[in-house]
Amino acid sequence: MAVPVVMTAMGAAPESRQAMADLPEGLDVRDNAVFGQGGGRDLKLTLFSPKGARARPLMPGMVYFHGGGWRGGNREGLYRWAARSAALGIVCASAEYRLSGEAFYPAAVEDAKCAVRWMRAHAKELKVDPERIGCGGGSAGGHLAAMLATTAHLKALEGKGGHEGISSRVCLAVLLNPALDMLGFGGRGGHSAAVAFLGVPPEERPDLYREASPVTHVSKESAPCLIFHGTADPIVPYAQAVRFKETMERAGAPVELVGAEGEGHGYMASPAWFEKCCAKMDAWLKERFGI
Repeated sequence: MAVPVVMTAMGAAPESRQAMADLPEGLDVRDNAVFGQGGGRDLKLTLFSPKGARARPLMPGMVYFHGGGWRGGNREGLYRWAARSAALGIVCASAEYRLSGEAFYPAAVEDAKCAVRWMRAHAKELKVDPERIGCGGGSAGGHLAAMLATTAHLKALEGKGGHEGISSRVCLAVLLNPALDMLGFGGRGGHSAAVAFLGVPPEERPDLYREASPVTHVSKESAPCLIFHGTADPIVPYAQAVRFKETMERAGAPVELVGAEGEGHGYMASPAWFEKCCAKMDAWLKERFGI
């Protein structure tokens, strides 16, 4: 049975309705909610809330970001994960961001931070506890979530998309095969998607690549992170996750790495792995959020 869709004034596109067809019951879904501005256009998210949210005590919140190498994909890519978390009693958003064909770094990071600020700014009406807002993402979206977890202190990355003056800090992050070290792709010229995202090859601006790397910004103040990563990932090397984990541990920041032996990029979305990974994520979120 399809989850009910709470339409915005513009309604939900047919493809969005299809993406929602197999989601859990017991959720209210608000599609095409505008959370900010980027490059002169509206930025939108899809919001998943437990039924009867208005009558509940304050709930945790999560903002999810899709993958696609910073140059493709859309917010439907993380609908299953956002809906899964919402079924636990967490208000969840799956947010878009400007892709590299539209704007170079740090535009996507600015948009991600704006989405968190939007949730915090609307915490009262959403029945969200503003002190319990986390984030998650896959691949490029995992990179954005990791940047949120590690760069709350960097005002230069906040952008001007809306809700200025409100904190974009998150209290935890779930990272699915995330890019964590922009210099860690190997080969002269670097990974093509990273070059398209940053606008220059790494040999020309290694400083920019370091700035755009979550591992660079790790400190004891970084948000707790749960990482899922395949050891045979051919796109984002598993070594990035290992280095990030070790850096977090040295800094005294909570981190857990769940490695899947012999698995590649995006393995956790496959039928063989989705429920296993979600069960681990559910338990971790419940413990961290206290639900």
